[in-house]
Amino acid sequence: MPTGTTRIRLRPANTSRVPFWGQLAIGFFWVVYVLFMMVGDPNAHDYHFLHWVFLIFSLVYIGYVLVNNAPIFGTQSYLEFTPGYLVHKNGLFRPKQVFAAENIAALELKPMALRVRQKDGEIYALNLREVKGKRRKMSFREQVREFAAKHNVPLQETAPTNAA
Repeated sequence: MPTGTTRIRLRPANTSRVPFWGQLAIGFFWVVYVLFMMVGDPNAHDYHFLHWVFLIFSLVYIGYVLVNNAPIFGTQSYLEFTPGYLVHKNGLFRPKQVFAAENIAALELKPMALRVRQKDGEIYALNLREVKGKRRKMSFREQVREFAAKHNVPLQETAPTNAA
């Protein structure tokens, strides 16, 4: 039985200064460094409790990097078309943006952005570079058209160029 919702998985743009594998390497370097300090000469270091604290922080950092970059808990970034709402979730630790159909004045579908113009004058731009794959992009565009037609929301669409 269909649920009436359609979810488009997003891959967030990689805007981090240090790539995922670099962040993992830093975390593992910290863990190895602390382990060598713990196994080393116990008379050379008086602050053994700091080794445990730093080890715990290093493991928490590795966990944070994994949770933010790997789909451990399922899809973390998505755009969802529900019967009366458009929902945008931009990551695990970020709040959902919910756009009620009755509050949307217009939708602008550009090649690389979806602009949601609300009746109160606010404009939200959703980056479509996060939608990867030709079929997923076509499915997304069709779902935007269906959502606009179903809720009588004006849709201004700019055709994508074939250069991308």
